[in-house]
Amino acid sequence: MIKKHYDQINETIYTKTLKNGLPVTLLPKAEMSKTFAIFTTDYGSIDQSFVPLTGSEQVTVPDGIAHFLEHKLFEKEDRDVFMDFGKLGASANAYTSFTKTAYLFSATKHIEENVETLLDFVQEPYFSDDSVEKEKGIIEQEIKMYDDQVDWRAFMGTIEAMFDSHPVNIDIAGTVPSIYKITKEDLYLCYETFYHPSNMTLFIIGNFDPESLMELIEKNQNSKSFEQAKDIERFFPEEGEEVAKKSLEITMPVSIPKMTIGIKESVEELSGKTYLITDLLKSLTLDYYFSRSGPFYQKLYEENLIDKSFYYSSTLEKNFGYTLIGSNTSEPEKFKKRLFELLLETKDHKFTEEEVTLLKKKRIGKMLRAMNSLEFIANEYIQYELLDTDFFDIIPTIESLTAEDFNNHLSNWIKEERLTSCLIHSEK
Repeated sequence: MIKKHYDQINETIYTKTLKNGLPVTLLPKAEMSKTFAIFTTDYGSIDQSFVPLTGSEQVTVPDGIAHFLEHKLFEKEDRDVFMDFGKLGASANAYTSFTKTAYLFSATKHIEENVETLLDFVQEPYFSDDSVEKEKGIIEQEIKMYDDQVDWRAFMGTIEAMFDSHPVNIDIAGTVPSIYKITKEDLYLCYETFYHPSNMTLFIIGNFDPESLMELIEKNQNSKSFEQAKDIERFFPEEGEEVAKKSLEITMPVSIPKMTIGIKESVEELSGKTYLITDLLKSLTLDYYFSRSGPFYQKLYEENLIDKSFYYSSTLEKNFGYTLIGSNTSEPEKFKKRLFELLLETKDHKFTEEEVTLLKKKRIGKMLRAMNSLEFIANEYIQYELLDTDFFDIIPTIESLTAEDFNNHLSNWIKEERLTSCLIHSEK
């Protein structure tokens, strides 16, 4: 077990890669009463085409299967796993994103038992034809529920307008027709390929003894057998830099229109330090322009083009990225035109060292406050680890950024062919 101390934030982590390939990270915090654990696989909704662990030919599975698999792992032949956690005083959950699937719990007692429950239920799948058929109806209702949510439709609509071929343009849960194509055999095929310990990571933070907990985890894993690990071959269609559609309109029963602007980011593969720097530059640049004190926010607000619903976010993954900026607005086309003008102006802006210093101080302060949350640390650590990046390198990396870094980023950030919009409006 490797012990590493980070002086800047006064945290010590313990890491070990087990014999079966599972990386384990423990971050003890004796001052906390709660413990939070997250068991994650590098497998999300975009992983549709791949070579199975036990095969040699490429296969393509139905849309939504990663999310379907997340649902089914909680159901065993004789019980529901949520009840197992409940008996141990733990709150459990799971989620599927475009790029990963995570299983988690938080608890203040019976930590070791809950950790074993987490490991065992994820690593002991049970799928039957009947239970798979039953689940299809449940997920169909979930898909329809999301179809009625304005924010979700705006999000997926903007993604659809940005991406032409990349499977990020498909809803994480799939479609109603696609989930009815899923079979028990499909689930086992995906499970065996993507749920191998070498493709997963376990992170636990909270009140526990790291030595005894690592020993328990290692004993649990040594008691199980797995196929020989190999690198997973994944296949993605080529995706150009320009947006798929210049605009998209969706009709829903809304009282005020919602307009979202999408910026399609670079589609080159990123990892490690390059990924971290690129990710930070994108999000910090957005903060500069669109935070409540930012110049673009102020202009949009003063011109009565946005309200309190205004939002912005940047997402960067290994082989795709996007930025979303949107708001409810009574003048959606005027909002879009003005925002496009402002974004295209950025290539002429030159950051000063003073501006960059202030930006960095704000972000570091925000991060340090967020690190009071066990869930924040765990989820961020997992996100960055899956991209070969150390979450605890973020603050020193922020400190190293210069005005030149920001200006180089700005010169390539906004291109008209990478801008799109999604409008949600009523039939009227």
